[in-house]
Amino acid sequence: MEQDQGPQQNSTAPQFTLELTKPDGRAMTLYGCGGPVRVDGPVPSPFADPLHANPHLRWHPLRGEWITYAAYRQGRTFLPPPEYNPLAMCVDPANPTELPAGDYAIAVFENRFPSLSAEAHDPPPALVETAPGNGLCEVVVFTTDPKASLGALPLPQIELLLQVWGDRTVRAARRGDLQYVLPFENRGAEVGVTLHHPHGQIYAYPFVPPVPARMQQTQQAFYEQHRKSLLGDMVQKHMKAGENMVYQGQHAVAFVPACARYPYEVWVSTIEPVAYFHELSDAQRADLARALKTVLLKYDGLWQRPFPYLMAWYQAPLDGKPHPEAFLHAEFSPPYRSRDRLKYLAGTELGAGMFAMDVLPEEKARELQQVQVTLD
Repeated sequence: MEQDQGPQQNSTAPQFTLELTKPDGRAMTLYGCGGPVRVDGPVPSPFADPLHANPHLRWHPLRGEWITYAAYRQGRTFLPPPEYNPLAMCVDPANPTELPAGDYAIAVFENRFPSLSAEAHDPPPALVETAPGNGLCEVVVFTTDPKASLGALPLPQIELLLQVWGDRTVRAARRGDLQYVLPFENRGAEVGVTLHHPHGQIYAYPFVPPVPARMQQTQQAFYEQHRKSLLGDMVQKHMKAGENMVYQGQHAVAFVPACARYPYEVWVSTIEPVAYFHELSDAQRADLARALKTVLLKYDGLWQRPFPYLMAWYQAPLDGKPHPEAFLHAEFSPPYRSRDRLKYLAGTELGAGMFAMDVLPEEKARELQQVQVTLD
């Protein structure tokens, strides 16, 4: 095991880290919040032997995009009872979980059932073009408390999470074969969560996926024409109008976009352009954590119960080029339509790619604005 617990000059990387290897060969990094990492006992894994995951890609000729295939993912853990939580700290070596006992704040480890893998090779033949499903899939455990939530975490730990996402992005870039890093969280069974312990994932792709690729194209075209960021321009317009703002600080904002495709959709971003997590200043990171926590507390406060959502963070590609047009931000896509119905994608959304809304973004922004929250 390798530990770095000294101050890191001129670096936004987390200060306290510990590198570990699981019995089945998967890498794990533990991150401390304000103090050194401590591990008590052996490094556990629910699995003794490597999976040797071998996902593959197939090309969709009509849509012009890759699809990944990993049939072994059918064997992953699905909504276990609390006493069999695989993301809990290990208390019984005879029944190992993913996390060691000890003192740390956040854990990151390679997904046992990845959709993309560095080991991918020799794709099977198909009637369309195929390729190895190379890439990286990591699990990010936000806290060792299984009853917590991302929004309930103290601000320093949310700031640390932003640093962790930056650290994982830098590590992915060093590999040289990855083009895009997407941190995300699915929360709630309504969006397909299989484990309720607070956690997210990181997918690192060997190409820029369709959604961020399209975003990058529009942002690049806008920047070339106006010499400023498209999302930055949207942020300024929403700040000036004021009516859709959910949080407004000195360095970060959260707002319901006037073009929202989901009820209660919220975007969280810096005010000034930042291309990657690891380029955030200390002040930007602290304010971004406050914006993120505000949104999450308002979601739960509005519904008086855990609020389901998909949170996806977008940053610039890992192509080694400058990206003045890029703008680090999160988009929340909650499935709720009203207080008693869920919004699922239907004919026009799935078939045509055109979203149909039966509520106005301004109405939902006012509902969120009325929820009072307290940040610690």
